[in-house]
Amino acid sequence: MLHFGTDGVRGVALDELTPALARDLARAVARVLHPDAVVIGRDTRESGPDLEHAIIDGCAAEGVAVQLLGVAPTPAIAFAAERHNWVGIAITASHNPWTDNGIKVFAAGGAKLADAEQIEIERVWHALIAEPAPVALGTVHDAHEVIEEYFDHRVHVVGNSLAGVRVVVDCANGAMSSVAPSVLEAAGARVIVMNDAPNGRNINEGCGATSPTALAARVVAEGADVGIAFDGDGDRLVAVTATGVLVDGDYIMAIAANDLVHRGLLRNKGVAVTVMTNLGFHRAMQTAGVDVVVTPVGDRSVLVALDEYDFVLGGEQSGHIVHRAHATTGDGLLAALILLEYIARTKTSLDQAITIMQSYPQVLVNVRTLERVNDPASDLAAEIEIAERDLSGDGRILVRASGTEPLVRVMVEANTQERALAIAHSLADVLISRHGGVIEGGH
Repeated sequence: MLHFGTDGVRGVALDELTPALARDLARAVARVLHPDAVVIGRDTRESGPDLEHAIIDGCAAEGVAVQLLGVAPTPAIAFAAERHNWVGIAITASHNPWTDNGIKVFAAGGAKLADAEQIEIERVWHALIAEPAPVALGTVHDAHEVIEEYFDHRVHVVGNSLAGVRVVVDCANGAMSSVAPSVLEAAGARVIVMNDAPNGRNINEGCGATSPTALAARVVAEGADVGIAFDGDGDRLVAVTATGVLVDGDYIMAIAANDLVHRGLLRNKGVAVTVMTNLGFHRAMQTAGVDVVVTPVGDRSVLVALDEYDFVLGGEQSGHIVHRAHATTGDGLLAALILLEYIARTKTSLDQAITIMQSYPQVLVNVRTLERVNDPASDLAAEIEIAERDLSGDGRILVRASGTEPLVRVMVEANTQERALAIAHSLADVLISRHGGVIEGGH
């Protein structure tokens, strides 16, 4: 049986995540959240329509009306949930290959589910296996005009301020393909588009936020100012400078935080990031006088912290950026617009802008153990303490267990790649000597 992970439910499409499971998950969402209506959207995967039909059936079985978006970026689904107070269901496996699919759920108002809501939905969902499959005809409304509302809202955030900015956009053959280029053009940018022809199977395939090499080459070849790459459902991004340098979420957040604090717009002068955020970001925020709240991995955890501390900016190194003054969740398009507006307004190149922080070399080694290690940081406490003394504050160590499989992630940052790699493999070797297993990879 599938379970909720850090960002919804995912599995092999139509095999692990079957239409029957999708239908019953929709029924559980309806029973726990009691929505007035459910808005449904999907990315461009081949399995999307089958899962969409199943979710419509599940909503019908519980007497809940459906507002149907069709193919839509996940942030547009969250926007619809916020604007119209609907519960939102996004059918997507984000940056995963086309063979996978998943389901993300937004509460009415556009927020991601609280832990208690997620636990209760999962409990009801799993219990529904014992119930006979219902047959019911539901009410389905075409809500495609809400995508236009999302379009207009995002353009309004920056106005026509991108005039003169030349940008290459990699849509990952995903849900941003029919939205992002038009929004950027409406904001004044000159747009060159790539990977905007989804066929159901080419989503994220050698393109998008997880594979930006071709984008970097295209930016340099075209003489563009910036490159932007989205993932399959559009809730995250990475950028590329005019000289082809990759710019991850840490740099994008650092640029935004520094700009907001100088303009007096960084509410409570703080940001929320995850444990994976690079030490260089923390150093940059220290210099800028910005407080940093650290959360577990996942933009859902970041969102909780933003609301708790009343911050307007947070995100992840992977490119989930949350501009809380404008959206309830991570939005790659919104983050791109704000980054490009900064470049246009300050007449600064992205190559210049990224000098605000210096990233520390970061090594991640995954150890697949023979048994689940629930608290590997405690298990390696003595060895971690010795390594941290050796780093003398000029680096960072994070050891954490996967929540879904017998995998331990050893992350080390140091002032040199060689030093980080040596420490990471030393800790991994100790872990293997105690619990068995093998290093799956490291970089």
